[in-house]
Amino acid sequence: MAERPRALLVEDTAALAAVYAEYLRGAGLEATHARTVEEALTFAAREPPDCVLLDLRLPDGDGMSVLRALRRDQPDLPVVVMTATGSVSRAVEAMRDGAADFLVKPFTGERLGVTLANVLDRARLRREVRELAAARPRATFAGFIGASPPMQDVYRKIETVAASRAPVFITGESGTGKELTADAVHRLSPGRRDGPFIAINCAAIPKELIESEIFGHLRGAFTGAVADRVGAAGAADGGTLFLDELCEMDLALQGKLLRFVQTGTYQPVGGTAPRRTDVRFVCATNRDPLAEVRAGRFREDLYYRLHVVPITLPPLRDRGEDVITIAEAVLERSAREEGKGFRGLAEDAKAVLRAHRWPGNVRELENAVRMAVVLHAGEWLTAAMLPLTAREATPRRAVPAADPSREIRPLAEVEREAVERAVELCDGNIPKAAAHLGISPSTLYRKRAAWGAAAD
Repeated sequence: MAERPRALLVEDTAALAAVYAEYLRGAGLEATHARTVEEALTFAAREPPDCVLLDLRLPDGDGMSVLRALRRDQPDLPVVVMTATGSVSRAVEAMRDGAADFLVKPFTGERLGVTLANVLDRARLRREVRELAAARPRATFAGFIGASPPMQDVYRKIETVAASRAPVFITGESGTGKELTADAVHRLSPGRRDGPFIAINCAAIPKELIESEIFGHLRGAFTGAVADRVGAAGAADGGTLFLDELCEMDLALQGKLLRFVQTGTYQPVGGTAPRRTDVRFVCATNRDPLAEVRAGRFREDLYYRLHVVPITLPPLRDRGEDVITIAEAVLERSAREEGKGFRGLAEDAKAVLRAHRWPGNVRELENAVRMAVVLHAGEWLTAAMLPLTAREATPRRAVPAADPSREIRPLAEVEREAVERAVELCDGNIPKAAAHLGISPSTLYRKRAAWGAAAD
């Protein structure tokens, strides 16, 4: 036997409550009666109902507060408000705040039964549509492109954690979309999406300045501090603070960040009084954070405070046909922006894209396709139009040993390609790229200037 739908009846007048409860039973619903705002919210949290019949005038508060709280916690819960003849404007206001329907007192059991049947049916249809959508692989989601199984898992994780207040820790190789993930968590969060999204790249800011970037400073706190400055912590109040490349943060500053995470308070550089802010923490790194903890470069206590909900982004090489889907989307957008007439990817170009390992992931793929569009014209984008780095994995035609000039490239060309690749993989961070290449930043700046490249 099917379980009967549960209705929460919120009505403070005992006589009316008895009548409405009888109406509900006659309509085939189980009824739970609440007399106050507090009882209504307690009963709804303890045993979520299938629908709510809500009086807007209650002894300990306004029924509208109940409506807003229920809709915040259960966005699809159908709520039918009850109002007196002279208060229809209040019912209209309730509809704007998410009520499914309203009834003007007095009403009959038949009218109540028809109204509840309609709102329950609409709620059921919404659930079925959602379930059907969830069963089909999504080709796009919150700015992402791709229908591969690994990305479906990412989409589901983002949806699940968005409504939570828990810190999110995103890991993945460079170019996999960590900031896009953080932005999606923010935009899908019911309580945060209307607040600010503030992003800080911990690897791109010198360690002597990053404390000020995060916590702000007071005038005169250090040389050059000519005015008070609000840092990211204060700017993100009511929203989301995204700390990218967190494992690059200096250990001394990690201790101050830990206190901020634990207490919700921080002190600007040069300040003495703590300030309070309400932020949701989202962090990211392209390293293994637990390995950084074991190596002593990342605080263990901070790791356990922030690594609450992990999201791991797959590299592009593990996403199958997503590489073609993304390339086609980038081609269409780039051709439109550049005024080119490309209709799509040629089959040989698709073969090259599938064969390449994409160490720079989606960012590298986007750059390769956009470069091809800018430098070439035609109806179909062919393999020959793609940059040489994107064609590395394709089989090469054998070249006679007697002609070494075809196989040996000038050292200056190889050096420039290696340098530009390092800068790209480090997101334009020259000091970081120089460290990986084993040269000084000044040398790297000088080389790029000589090549005519734009210094970042």
